[in-house]
Amino acid sequence: MQFRAVLFDLDGTLLNTLKDIGNAVNRVLAGKGFPVHELDAYRYFVGDGTAMLINRALPEEKRNDDVIRACITDFLEDYGKNWNVRTKPYEGIPEMLDALNDRGLKMAILSNKPHEFTKQCATELLSNWNFDVVIGQRNGVPPKPDPAGALEVAKLLNLPPADFLYIGDSGVDMKTAVASGMFPVGVLWGFRSMGELKDNGSLALVDRPSEILSLLYSP
Repeated sequence: MQFRAVLFDLDGTLLNTLKDIGNAVNRVLAGKGFPVHELDAYRYFVGDGTAMLINRALPEEKRNDDVIRACITDFLEDYGKNWNVRTKPYEGIPEMLDALNDRGLKMAILSNKPHEFTKQCATELLSNWNFDVVIGQRNGVPPKPDPAGALEVAKLLNLPPADFLYIGDSGVDMKTAVASGMFPVGVLWGFRSMGELKDNGSLALVDRPSEILSLLYSP
């Protein structure tokens, strides 16, 4: 079949955001007297929204509602000031997006990052390309892997889910693609492992962004 649209995850897929996220959380932790983490640990803390990020980063004995709420508030303030210190598109992403735009495919972004930060990332770092829909995590809408966001994207673009390649770097993304009826593609340059992607339903794996182009036409 011929795919007519591509739905992208953001963090770990289009943008390498790990250092800015990890540094922001570490500053919050240190400010409250909690131990900090190596930045590589944040590969496994991110992906399920801000509350889960903070919950995973906190010492287990400190994971209560009051502490989590306070840390979320401080994180959103810090990250809002420092989100783009080290964040940038992965190598090969600009060229891949150029090719998709040239082919006239519809493109969208769906992230578990807070909606305003998702929009800001797209506006400031991905403005050279036409994303028809950009959606982050919003109150009242369940986060990925619930398919609600992906199905909303399909409805907004007036296309059936089967017309979409879904590109992501985590098991959460693969589960979202499967649940929404999109074609799940795992990227190997992101935050999670090949095994996690395979175990959660990926039907294709790509080592480089350019390989996405070869998946546009599936037998």
